[in-house]
Amino acid sequence: MVRFLADLTVLVHILALLFIGLGGFLAWRWPKVVFVHVFFAIWGVLVNVTPIPCPLTALENYFRHEQGLGDLPGGFNAYYLYDTVIPRAALPVVVVLALALVIFSYTVAYQRWRHRDHHGAPAHSVVHH
Repeated sequence: MVRFLADLTVLVHILALLFIGLGGFLAWRWPKVVFVHVFFAIWGVLVNVTPIPCPLTALENYFRHEQGLGDLPGGFNAYYLYDTVIPRAALPVVVVLALALVIFSYTVAYQRWRHRDHHGAPAHSVVHH
């Protein structure tokens, strides 16, 4: 059961990372998602640039300890992503692209919200009588 919980924690962590990078696009359809996404985005930045620990990494480490394993070497990103999914040399480019995606998604979300706010219902809504 502990192994399953550790694996589930990894899955949730991956989904959280995807949400941090791509969640702004959900705001195109569901504008209120942006409030949750801003929290995740700020949290993602904080745990990567300050000593604040990520609770998901701490939870995975707990489950690893329960299995007699040590902490994730280097943390979640270093263990699962760097040099496996993302080459370390490409990290600066990945960071710039991730920031560009978030800015782009927020810009379009804002434009859609502004258009909706000034024109009533969203452009994709059709009212039938």
